Amino acid sequence: MKIGKHTVPVTALCTSNADTIVVRGHDLARDLIGKIGFVEHFFLLLTGSLPTTAQRAVLDATLVAIAEHGLVPSVQAARMTFAAAPDAMQGAVAAGILGCGSVILGASETAGRLYGEIDARMQQGEALADAATAVMQAWKAARRPLPGYGHPQHKERDPRVNALFGVATTAGTDLRFIAIAQQVEALTAQVIGKDLKLNVSGAIPAVLLGAGFPVEALKGVPILARTAGLIAHLYEELQQPIGFALTYQATREVQYLGAMPQDTNANGKSV
Repeated sequence: MKIGKHTVPVTALCTSNADTIVVRGHDLARDLIGKIGFVEHFFLLLTGSLPTTAQRAVLDATLVAIAEHGLVPSVQAARMTFAAAPDAMQGAVAAGILGCGSVILGASETAGRLYGEIDARMQQGEALADAATAVMQAWKAARRPLPGYGHPQHKERDPRVNALFGVATTAGTDLRFIAIAQQVEALTAQVIGKDLKLNVSGAIPAVLLGAGFPVEALKGVPILARTAGLIAHLYEELQQPIGFALTYQATREVQYLGAMPQDTNANGKSV
């Protein structure tokens, strides 16, 4: 899209008048409220169509899988922000979501693009193993990290991976991206030099792309899911505060490596 080319704002998501609110062609009050779940509504908002039973099952499973994973950096940022500004939950949630990038939460979109490149070569008649090897080698040559593989805790495959693959298999969605994800996993030792196992960020695009979810919106799934988890953490923060404790632990463990004035020792005391 070129800046300045559109002079009239347009949208296909929603319109309203004094009597009716229309969302993606549906009367919100008559057709949607109390008739569909939030996962279905999210899919409708995003794609313009209500999901099939299989699409709903897979999307729902991914949201459940990624909503909560303990005191990860985004959660700590949110809780410390909330401790400092308990009147602004929205700011604390935003602080957590702002950390959605290539390392935390954002890897699903990048992994989806990796799988898409492999799938494109396969559509041209290339065998799965050859296509995966070629794309992985190209990413390695470009010094691009392999998204969706390896985990600091789950060394033998993230347990959420098989659970998500099971949902997709039972639902009957297209499993070709799962096959691509597993082929990449099998080639990591050969191509990357490390035997890396699939993590949840690799599993999410594998099942969602097979359910017809757009690759450009993949990052939105962990953002939406983690928002729910952050709200739960902030509610707990109100009842059992740890935000300042997290700050205290950081300052307690920090080691200063910079220079000191000549008349001051490493403890900050004058000599």
